Amino acid sequence: MGTGNYEILRLLGKGGMAEVFRVKANAGRYKGRELAMKKLLPALRKDEEAVRLFTAEAELSRHLSHPNIVQTLEVGSDADDIYIVMELIDGRDVAQIIKRCRQKKVPWPIDFALYLSRALLDALDYAHHAKGPNGKPLGIVHCDVSPSNFFVSRTGELVLGDFGVARSLIEVGPDQVMGKPFYLSPEAVSGHLDASIDLWAVAVTLYELLTLQRPFVGKNSQEVFAAIRASNYIPIRAIRPEVPPIIEGLVARAFDIDRAMRFESAREFADEIAPLYDERVGTPLAISAVVRGLFGTSD
Repeated sequence: MGTGNYEILRLLGKGGMAEVFRVKANAGRYKGRELAMKKLLPALRKDEEAVRLFTAEAELSRHLSHPNIVQTLEVGSDADDIYIVMELIDGRDVAQIIKRCRQKKVPWPIDFALYLSRALLDALDYAHHAKGPNGKPLGIVHCDVSPSNFFVSRTGELVLGDFGVARSLIEVGPDQVMGKPFYLSPEAVSGHLDASIDLWAVAVTLYELLTLQRPFVGKNSQEVFAAIRASNYIPIRAIRPEVPPIIEGLVARAFDIDRAMRFESAREFADEIAPLYDERVGTPLAISAVVRGLFGTSD
């Protein structure tokens, strides 16, 4: 359709490579619908590497269709613009939820933490096994799983977004550390890329949901990386004693220094979580209701 068929309503966010706008479609199959449009920053439109990465994100995201992944609706270029149009998730990201819980000194319900983590793992299981139009595996690794990239909508949708640094399984150099430092696995810190780095990041996210604090901290990135490599963190029950030992053990396994001792896949991790929460309590609608209570209906 081209960007001219969309009316920009407001800026939703801006990162190092792109900015995301709330837009309204004025023509085409989505006419009248409010959507999200991600555009490469104007300053980077002549940067070959930036264009390559943004184009790669667009190419990967257009092949993904899953209830727990933000749906890409259109990918294109128009004059000097390169853009991705996605469904608009009207809600909050998990980082905002954790921050609000800290501010209000309200613990996030354990069943909700487990449900969110399982939904995130379901999304990753799909992405890790996704295939292209030719039927060949894409080998996608998200590389930037974190609370700020997982969203809870007002209607109960739980979706993973931002495949901006996602990669197919390619070899990367030792200096190519991707993602946010607090969520990197020991392997990612060393520059090794495989699906296990996404599972580690899910475990970090689950830890944060349960404790409202990060497991691996330091005064600078090198101290954070040292804590990650040593798996040096405060056990969950030392912070929140009501968390069952089996859940603390689950996270401890996900944080094991020995890669062979951790979960082999997102599916295995999700299946271990499944029996640990009450499905009558941990539901999307219940979670969205609590989020509305935390932020207010108009906040």
